[in-house]
Amino acid sequence: MKYYPEIKIDIEKVAEFLELPPSRIADLIEKRNLQQNWDEYDNIYRFEGHAPHLEDGTVLIDNHGSFELVRGFPKIKRAMLLEPALKNRFSELESVAVEEKMNGYNVRVVDYKGKLIAFTRSGHVCPYSTERVQNFLKRDFFKDNTDIVVYGEMVGPENPYVQKYVYDIESLDFFVFDMRYKNTGQALSVSRRRELAKEYGFNQAKLFGEFGISEATEKITQIIKELGKKGHEGVIIKDPEMVLQPIKYTCSESNCSDLHQAFKFYNETGRDYLFSRVVREGFQSYEWAESEEDFQKRCLRLGESILRPMKETIAQVQTGERISDDFHIRVRDKKVIYKFKSYLERLGLDVTFGLPEKKGNEYVISIKKINKSTNDKTLAILEGQLWS
Repeated sequence: MKYYPEIKIDIEKVAEFLELPPSRIADLIEKRNLQQNWDEYDNIYRFEGHAPHLEDGTVLIDNHGSFELVRGFPKIKRAMLLEPALKNRFSELESVAVEEKMNGYNVRVVDYKGKLIAFTRSGHVCPYSTERVQNFLKRDFFKDNTDIVVYGEMVGPENPYVQKYVYDIESLDFFVFDMRYKNTGQALSVSRRRELAKEYGFNQAKLFGEFGISEATEKITQIIKELGKKGHEGVIIKDPEMVLQPIKYTCSESNCSDLHQAFKFYNETGRDYLFSRVVREGFQSYEWAESEEDFQKRCLRLGESILRPMKETIAQVQTGERISDDFHIRVRDKKVIYKFKSYLERLGLDVTFGLPEKKGNEYVISIKKINKSTNDKTLAILEGQLWS
């Protein structure tokens, strides 16, 4: 069960800051659409679900009665057919910028009381991400740019949310893909953001180039096929000035990798998540006018990503084992281990932490996240339960 602390906030002042009636703020609190963060971050609030003119995961920071907003990252829509999507979204532009979409988890970083902290997409302050981000970003940037939020992707195998071994990263790394102003959420242009990130030595998502609209479909298709061979995720296609919202386009291999992981825990994963990835494969195969040989390869890749993990799950449960999502993390401060465990449990997750193992000046911890629903459902079916 999720942990919901009691909200303590000046409703009148928040309403004035957000330019909303106090009754609307009270309604958000009553419906748990405005939630308070925990422990030392209890003056930071997050918007869950619908809030007027605010993205999910938007964060409200209460600085002793004055406020600032860290806007949630806007949901990026997906191109199913690339060419018509480009024409529909970017027809008024001469060119689009194409950057790599890294496969990890999204965090926003701000300077808070002299320390960098990392917000998850939902607006929580993640203890693990917060500790790790100290290694990747310099505080000088935030001192010099107090009104800018850095958006980036945490990527690598030592990742509690999306473990990927395809980037030649030993532990975890951080790649900047956006910068936006506090309160308004207005984005910096691609060129300005990349200049700033380079100036301060930040890693960035790869820029493939800026392509004219007439050539973009062909160029992006070539990029996607090469990324797919490496097991990478895909691309984000952007208005260079970041006025129009970006769109994303992914590789078949990434869709299938997602499905392989999801079907291992088939009873936990949302149906929309599974179905949408299958539908993407159909549209991409159609647009690429694949040969029968390439189409058969796609069919085999898709089918195997669905059936193999399920069969392995059934076999594992049959032997009496409980299936789990197994990963490990690395921290410098031992206290972060216990903070992170508490954080995951407050989110309602069933986790088991191994004993910390000292490696150099850091600790490595193995973690098992138990997927109870899939375990229970599989066992019940093995014992004769019918599918309703």
